[in-house]
Amino acid sequence: MIYNNIVKAVFKNRPNRFIAECNINNENVIVHVKNTGRCRELLVKDTEVYLEYFPDTSRKTKYDLITVNKMGRLINMDSSAPNKAVYEALQNGKDLLNISEPLTLIKMEQKYMQSRFDVYAETKNRKIFAEIKGVTLEENNIVMFPDAPTQRGIKHIMELVYAKENGFDTYIIFVIQMLSPAYFTPNYKTHAEFGDALKYAKSKGVEILAYDCIITENSMVLNNQIEVRL
Repeated sequence: MIYNNIVKAVFKNRPNRFIAECNINNENVIVHVKNTGRCRELLVKDTEVYLEYFPDTSRKTKYDLITVNKMGRLINMDSSAPNKAVYEALQNGKDLLNISEPLTLIKMEQKYMQSRFDVYAETKNRKIFAEIKGVTLEENNIVMFPDAPTQRGIKHIMELVYAKENGFDTYIIFVIQMLSPAYFTPNYKTHAEFGDALKYAKSKGVEILAYDCIITENSMVLNNQIEVRL
């Protein structure tokens, strides 16, 4: 996926979850933060960031915060990017689900019973649901999710277990919004219940996958499958 009109800036502060103040050529501007997570290890004062500029718009802010340079590693923090990257990869024929069958149908945001899953797909012999989680938290080259407790995330996991019991192939795909981490693991320190729910889902047949991404200042592309340690 490609962004347009990218501008380099310096992060200054984040008054709330939705906006940040950045400096462009010695001028402070207010930008929209496209990730409502804490992101405290990313949004550090005077960190280099990349913004998408919208010159012709009636929006209150003309910039979206897209990418952060964390000590030389570019990390995309656009929360809409993982779904778009997965959709592009599936459309391009990448076998993200390790099933070696061509997909005959791909739909995003598909309702099932009382649930709404990020991806619904079909092959000749399979019906598939998948949930996508974007990951930006990294410590010592290990990536983790979540960065804050998420009861909604646990609800999604249990809904996938239910779908699996009713004959669907089910997946959780962690999209690592950076390149080449060592491995992915649940963030037990922040939310042990989420990690326990992942272990339970795996025991019930839900596939847990993780992919890293190639990140540039103006793009994010799904790359390779990485190890998951539950």
